[in-house]
Amino acid sequence: MNQYETVFILTPVLSDEQMKETVAKFKKLLTDNGAEILNEEAWGLKKLAYNIQKKSSGFYALLEFNAEPSVINTLETGFRRDEKVIRYITVKQDKYSAAYAEKRRAKWAAKKEA
Repeated sequence: MNQYETVFILTPVLSDEQMKETVAKFKKLLTDNGAEILNEEAWGLKKLAYNIQKKSSGFYALLEFNAEPSVINTLETGFRRDEKVIRYITVKQDKYSAAYAEKRRAKWAAKKEA
């Protein structure tokens, strides 16, 4: 199993509840295909650097997970089929980026507790 990180942008017309449902749908898609979710972050509504599909902002979400390479095709097909997703990127992490992600998760958890 490899470690992956995916960031996707959802359309800004969604309510908070719809955004959370969409993220939960993709988490379920991953876990149903044997992936292990390591981290989930909702970065919230952010302004885009340039318009995408005539939208100037979007809800950002990050998922870190361990999965087999075949799961990525399933996930990205789900992103393409869902009209709420306006952009996505999935990156396989090497040992250095995985170590950095672990430090970032620890820092994020410490900040949440304080």
